[in-house]
Amino acid sequence: MATLHVVSHSSFTDGRLTSCLRVLGATDGLLLCGDAVHALQTGSTAWLPLLEVAQSGRLYALDEDVSARAINASEQVQRLDYAGFVQLSIDFDKVNTWL
Repeated sequence: MATLHVVSHSSFTDGRLTSCLRVLGATDGLLLCGDAVHALQTGSTAWLPLLEVAQSGRLYALDEDVSARAINASEQVQRLDYAGFVQLSIDFDKVNTWL
């Protein structure tokens, strides 16, 4: 059963993204929003663990948050608007928000 994991806290000040990556299954997706999009800065220590997820096509980010923070995200990251977020939530069996 595939789960969409949603993380909104910065990995530079919080351990939720690291915890999420430990339990991320082979068919799970990861959506970064809010301050979590800072992890998409290529070359950062936060980006390296995300690279495998990005290469598998299962890494997503809210475009509005990426743009608002002027993050230069890799083209491997699938950027979504809010309608895309809703559709992604429907496409996965479960959604787990890391509050």
